[in-house]
Amino acid sequence: MSKSALSRRSLLKRSAGLSALAVMGVSGVTLPSIGFASTLTKEQRDNMTPDEIIKNFKEGNIRFREGKMVQHDYVAQKLDSKTGQYPAAVILSCIDSRAPAEIIFDSGIAEIFNTRIAGNIQNDDILGSMEFACAVAGAKVVLVMGHTACGAVRGAIDNAELGNLTGLLEKIKPAIAETVYQGERSGNNDDFVDAVAKTNVQLTIDNIRKSSPVLKQLEDDNKIKIVGSMYHLHNGVVDFFDTVK
Repeated sequence: MSKSALSRRSLLKRSAGLSALAVMGVSGVTLPSIGFASTLTKEQRDNMTPDEIIKNFKEGNIRFREGKMVQHDYVAQKLDSKTGQYPAAVILSCIDSRAPAEIIFDSGIAEIFNTRIAGNIQNDDILGSMEFACAVAGAKVVLVMGHTACGAVRGAIDNAELGNLTGLLEKIKPAIAETVYQGERSGNNDDFVDAVAKTNVQLTIDNIRKSSPVLKQLEDDNKIKIVGSMYHLHNGVVDFFDTVK
């Protein structure tokens, strides 16, 4: 078990009488950890920087890929959070059943706000939810996570039409035109689908900044970070990438 995982596991067994300070002194890790038997406290969340939260996501994703996920006591976390919640981040991801954010990042109850919609696009209701998560509840990271082999992106490329889905796919189509790609530009080309999915993440972030002065101001004040990522279905890796302000 890695030092960071040991710190995470031990820190949140505080019911056993171990103090966070003592545990971090033994392990040499000063980064606050996120839930195990109990949930993230306001003090722990408030003491974390956006970069530390992102680092926790990356470490959780490594544990997920290596099959070394911590043993979450969800019943204890449910009881621990019944009177309050202090999530560190809000994630906008796709509804794809193969891309559950909490599992991918080895997170427990009350650690992240999670909103899911086909193609991980933004709309007014999602923006309002994100504004609540950050400006009211205190989350410090907005993470937009696309994924490979995205059916919504493929449908947009192929001009699929089906009831209300047609309008949703229209919101993805600008990413098709914005994607620079040499090769077959069709839904039959998996590499092109993935390239468009990545562009769609960037455009979603751009639209969040344009459409939410609340989130944009929090980011400009360095109170939150808005970042993008891609989840690879074949190997479980989440790639984080820089997003231009």
